[in-house]
Amino acid sequence: MPSLVSPRAALRAQVTRLFNDASKGERPVTRRADALFAPDSVAWRVHGDVVTMLIGGVDSLMLQMLHPAVLAGVWDHSDFRNDMMARLRATAKFIARTTYDHADEAQVLIDKVRRIHDHVHGTLPDGTPYQANDPRLLAWVHVTEAVCFLDAWIAYGEPRLTRADQDQYFAEVAQIGQALGADPVPTSRAEAEALIASIRAELRVNARTREVAGLVLDQTVGPPTAAVPSRILMQAAVDLLPDWARAMHGLKASRLARPVVREGALAMARTLRWAFDGSRNRRVLPPGQFMDR
Repeated sequence: MPSLVSPRAALRAQVTRLFNDASKGERPVTRRADALFAPDSVAWRVHGDVVTMLIGGVDSLMLQMLHPAVLAGVWDHSDFRNDMMARLRATAKFIARTTYDHADEAQVLIDKVRRIHDHVHGTLPDGTPYQANDPRLLAWVHVTEAVCFLDAWIAYGEPRLTRADQDQYFAEVAQIGQALGADPVPTSRAEAEALIASIRAELRVNARTREVAGLVLDQTVGPPTAAVPSRILMQAAVDLLPDWARAMHGLKASRLARPVVREGALAMARTLRWAFDGSRNRRVLPPGQFMDR
């Protein structure tokens, strides 16, 4: 008689398959007490929720692509048309490993990304050269990710997160931005908002932006049956964009449908938290110990 799989275990397995390619030997990241950030850090709270990280990840991509040089790097050096989900998956994996894996492993991954950036360069349509390892471009990517991950967590995870904890989050993840070569790197909410304001004048929208944005927002996260939940997640990300960024993209907030979008996203977040609550994925390994294989 075949063994029965509980709904909770089945849902965990589905999410695990979404973010880990078993054919490549990928496994969920193990949470370690000797990670770059401590288990009681704000980063562990913010980065540990599947739904808010998806919403924040899409939100940050929509902001990042408004910078012509960042967009050019994606346009010229990635296969985004055929596998946009791969970019979301890679971002999620990078955040998970640098947050929860052993600190040495986090540094190995950061070094790998820096080596990749060394080969990402080219020329914008107007003839301006760009390089992915430009400290200011890296600062834009870093600050948009940090702000968007944090805002998604506040909106759908911890609405009463204090300003002190928000500042602590920026101070924590600044370590990642600095290690990647970003400059300047904000260490507080105020500094993050000031950095975004200082870069706004460099942002543009053109046919490339519209094409990439359309591909991002048309993604189905998971199997084809997840089309409706995916639309909710994408609209939740659009709703979190600053008004000026939504206007640049020519997008609208959901307005009348916003309560439906919000409740739908909250329901998904609660369901996945239930699925992973108490699971092996949440186990924190003490220093020096490794997960059984």
